[in-house]
Amino acid sequence: MPTRKKTVSKGPAKVRYAVVGLGYFSQTAILPAFANAGKNSRVSALISDDPAKLKKLARKYGVEKTYGYDDFDKCLAAGEIDAVLIALPNDLHKEYAVRAAKAGVHVLCEKPMAVTERECEEMIRTANEHHVKLMIAYRLHFEAATLKAIETIRAGRIGDPRFIHTAFSMQVKEGNIRVKADKGGGSMYDLGIYCINAARYLFQDEPYEVVAFSSAKDDDPRFQEVDEMTSAILRFPGERMASITSSFGASDFALCSVVGTKGELRLDPAFDYAFPIKLDITVDGKTKSKEFPKKDQVAAEIVYFSDCVLTGKEPEPSGVEGLADIRIIRAIHESSRAGKPVAIERVEKRKRPTGKMEINLPPVKKPELFHADKPTQD
Repeated sequence: MPTRKKTVSKGPAKVRYAVVGLGYFSQTAILPAFANAGKNSRVSALISDDPAKLKKLARKYGVEKTYGYDDFDKCLAAGEIDAVLIALPNDLHKEYAVRAAKAGVHVLCEKPMAVTERECEEMIRTANEHHVKLMIAYRLHFEAATLKAIETIRAGRIGDPRFIHTAFSMQVKEGNIRVKADKGGGSMYDLGIYCINAARYLFQDEPYEVVAFSSAKDDDPRFQEVDEMTSAILRFPGERMASITSSFGASDFALCSVVGTKGELRLDPAFDYAFPIKLDITVDGKTKSKEFPKKDQVAAEIVYFSDCVLTGKEPEPSGVEGLADIRIIRAIHESSRAGKPVAIERVEKRKRPTGKMEINLPPVKKPELFHADKPTQD
C-alpha cells in the first residue's frame, strides 16, 4: 500500500481518529473521551467485527464512517483519518499499528504495546521509516496525582528514594480475554505493567535485574492458561529496589508507595481511572494528604497526542517507553520459569513524564455498554 500524504484538516485543526476495537475500555473510556478532547481531536471512523455494535455506537457518537476489520486497509487509504487509536487484544497491536504506519497514519496504541520485544521494535522501526508518530497510551503520564508524586521525589522532599512497593489486583471474570494466553493475556501484561511503569518513572531510571515468582490455581478454571498472580523484585542502579505484585484472583487493590531516606509518599488507588486518587506525603512523622478528583485521563492523552501530530513534536510516552516495559515483562516471565534472577537489557530513555505534562479535563459519565462485558466478576 502506498504511503499517503500525512495532513490534517484545515481550519480549527483537529486530528481525525479511527477507533480500532470497540470493547469494554473503548466504550467506557475512549469513545466518551472525545467530547473532552474536542479542541484538537475527533473520532471520524469506528472499526469492529460486530455490525450491530458499529451501527449503535456510530449513531450514539455521531460517527459517519464504519468499517469491519477486513476493511481496515480501505479505511487507512480513504483519506478520512489522520490517526488510529488501537484498543484491540494485545496480540493484535503490532499488526494493526504496522499496517497503519505503512499507510502514513499516526498510531496511538493501548498498552501493553505488544506481546514481545520483537513486535515492539517492528512497530518503532515502521513508524520511523514512514515518518508517523507512535505513542503508547500511558494515561497516568498526564494525571495530576502521579505527576505530583514524581515532582515530590525529584524535589528531594522524601530524601533519596530507596524502595518502591506497588501492587495491582482484581477478580477477573472467567473466559475474559485477559486470561487467554494466545491473546497476550496474563496479569503482568494487564496490571503489572502499571507497577513496572510506576517504578521506572518514580525512580527516573531503568532496572537491570529481576527475580520473580508466579502462581496459578490449578483448581480455578480461570487460570488454566495464564498466571493468577506474579510478584517480582526489580533491582535499580544505586542499590534501589522495587517490589511489584499483580493478581487476577484478589479483590480490587491499587497501591504505590515510595520510601526515601527522609520520608514516604503513597498513592491510593494508584492506577485507577474511575476514582479520585489520594496522595499522602509523610516527612518527620507528619503526613500531608491531598485528594485529586477523578478526571478524564483518556481525553488528556488524546489531546496530548493530537498536539504532537499537529506540531510535529515527539511524544512521551513513545514506542521506546512501551518497549522498555515489555522487555521487563519478558525478563519477569523468564525469571519465574527458571527460578533464578534474570538480567534486563537497558533501554536508554531521553524523555520521562514531568509535571509540565499535566492535563486536567472533567470526568465522563460511564455509558451503557453494548455487546461488551466488564472484565471483573460481580
